[in-house]
Amino acid sequence: MSSPSHTADTPITERMQLLEYVASGEKPRADWRIGTEHEKFGFRLDDLRPPAFEGERGIQALLEGMTRFGWEPVRESVDGQPPRTIALLRDAASVSLEPAGQLELSGAPLESIHQTCVEVGTHLDEVRQVADPLGIGFLGMGFQPKWRRQDMPWMPKGRYRIMRDYMPKVGTLGLDMMTRTCTVQVNLDYASEADMVKKFRTSLALQPVATALFADSPFTEGRPNGFLSYRSHIWTDTDRDRTGMLDFVFEDGFGYERYIDYVLDVPMYFSYRDGAYVDASGKSFRDFLAGRLDVLPGQLPTLRDWSDHMTTAFPEVRLKKFLEMRGADAGSWNRLCALSAFWVGLLYDDAALDAAWELVRDYTAAERHALRDGVPRQAMKLPVRMGRGTATVRELAAEALKISSAGLRRRAALNADGVDECGFLDPLIEMVEAGQTAAERKLELFHGPWQGDIDRVFADFAY
Repeated sequence: MSSPSHTADTPITERMQLLEYVASGEKPRADWRIGTEHEKFGFRLDDLRPPAFEGERGIQALLEGMTRFGWEPVRESVDGQPPRTIALLRDAASVSLEPAGQLELSGAPLESIHQTCVEVGTHLDEVRQVADPLGIGFLGMGFQPKWRRQDMPWMPKGRYRIMRDYMPKVGTLGLDMMTRTCTVQVNLDYASEADMVKKFRTSLALQPVATALFADSPFTEGRPNGFLSYRSHIWTDTDRDRTGMLDFVFEDGFGYERYIDYVLDVPMYFSYRDGAYVDASGKSFRDFLAGRLDVLPGQLPTLRDWSDHMTTAFPEVRLKKFLEMRGADAGSWNRLCALSAFWVGLLYDDAALDAAWELVRDYTAAERHALRDGVPRQAMKLPVRMGRGTATVRELAAEALKISSAGLRRRAALNADGVDECGFLDPLIEMVEAGQTAAERKLELFHGPWQGDIDRVFADFAY
């Protein structure tokens, strides 16, 4: 979840400014970049509990300790308290806090997966150097495997307090989404409105394949929960006004205007004014545009308000000034790089994009929904139509990986040793060949060598 936008406080006086804001993300192919974001659960090494914000072993101490690596602190004051460090900035990257202290790296826009993987590795090494003396470890999974919702601490960020109060009004699992989930996502560019539309449709239809490949959340409060990606299931009962598969993306005429209409109809959470969050939860951004927002009477929104509001829609693929792939559970460090490789291979090569679209272009809305709703439980074993026949998501994933690999070969982004980016797909290819997700592997360990002891996941799979 984003921190306040750095977009200018330019007042919005006409609708065209909303369209121009999104269209300003268009870039020529030479300027396309890769932005990788990932979240992880902190835990105290002695008792495995999530660390609180304050204290000698708290998340704030961790953030302040990371300033030794050149990170600049971002501070926020809530309820008249002294400003506290709630994020870090360095170059074009940031480190921020999710609601229960999950630590997120929002990576810089980089040219290659090689650079992305160096960035991920550097970040995890810096975190480890600071966290080890504090007795803190970090785990990459899609859902908190041990602790209850009430065991999770809340971070002192104004927007989270507003969301915390609002979530129970619109779904039963929103607070779990906030406090007990972690994801990895990749942000990718588009050249034009038509390019955005094709990439949006292809990636949205194939997003459940990524969910299946990255499924890694099979436990709730120490026991199997019946899902392979429980994180993905949680989004089905978080807030239907701002989640889902967005059927309108596949309709004729879809483009910037139609997406703007969708976001305008997403209920507001807040407006950020004078260093504080104003609670506007459930209110209409359309009323805000007309100067009729009762909590800010007579005021018009700014482009920063619009930028912030766009981050409060949570579909499987999200459009801002780039496209965000949002379907994957967090996981091991090499899978963090693999997600970027998977989508870059599919979307940044024209032939691969055409081939990927052919896989799903004739799916009906019902088939897309069945795919999205089925993979949280069945992942790669879910039956799916391929062409005129019946297959499984495993076979669909295998074909998508072949297309992605070919796209990466043609991209020919080489490292200093002359090696292309295809190797970053290896963890996914191995998973498909074995027919076993990370979630299924952990379930196998839980029922076998771990003998039902969920604490073993922290020892065996921490970064």
